[in-house]
Amino acid sequence: MTVREFTAELAAALTALYPLPEAEAIAALVAEHRLGFDALQRRMQAAAPVPPALAAELPTLRTRLLTYEPVQYVLGTAHFAGMELEVTPATLIPRPETEELVRLIEDEQRGRPGLRVLDVGTGSGCLALALARALSRAEVRAVDISAEALAVARRNAARYAPGVVFQQLDILNELPAIEPGTLDVLVSNPPYVRDSERRLMRENVLAWEPATALFVPDADPLLFYRRIGLLGRQLLKPKAMLYFEINEAFEAETVELLQGQGYGAVQGVADMFERPRMVRATAPEQNYR
Repeated sequence: MTVREFTAELAAALTALYPLPEAEAIAALVAEHRLGFDALQRRMQAAAPVPPALAAELPTLRTRLLTYEPVQYVLGTAHFAGMELEVTPATLIPRPETEELVRLIEDEQRGRPGLRVLDVGTGSGCLALALARALSRAEVRAVDISAEALAVARRNAARYAPGVVFQQLDILNELPAIEPGTLDVLVSNPPYVRDSERRLMRENVLAWEPATALFVPDADPLLFYRRIGLLGRQLLKPKAMLYFEINEAFEAETVELLQGQGYGAVQGVADMFERPRMVRATAPEQNYR
């Protein structure tokens, strides 16, 4: 079996679940990961034989992918901000939109050494690690409710940013181990998908990714934003920065919430597709103590 045949056979099977371009992209990703190739190498080596062990693995890979298991979980890795991170069903799969949040923070905080940063709901650690690498000598902490997710994040940190400090806690009911009024940056990509939106989501997300990291009650979709905004009033230095990834349906409501909590310069920021995706805000000059 050649590389071309391996990729084509897997893609053909996956068209039972996915449109052909997506099926081909998944198959190509599997081939490249297992062979250690980039996209150009895969094309240049299309006529080369695949190792017998990989050919023998094809039925198992096909079976797993045909249960809607995300290819990132099958391979155990996801690419984010120049890193190849470990991911498992205990962690969300990092999205390209979240890379845009990293770039926004990097653009605004670049050149400020020694920043103190907190990432709330870190999951795989993608935001915390990317910021630790992007911001000069930043002191980065990250929290999450899931012990399993934090185990993954710590393994990723050992590879990419060993200085990041992790803490397990329930952010809705507990406080991070941080002295009040000392943070320069508070960032979070919290759960924001309403329960009623489950019907709009694909099976590879619903059946595999952790629901606690995705969904919020319809009756209180800004639950985490309200709580983290209040924590920011305690933890952020005056005029320090708060950054959120948001549900595009609630940009105006999120902006209004933060304005009501006393934040200034509250601004929605669109993603690459011109959809509301982020909100940035400046902490009040007089925070809660």
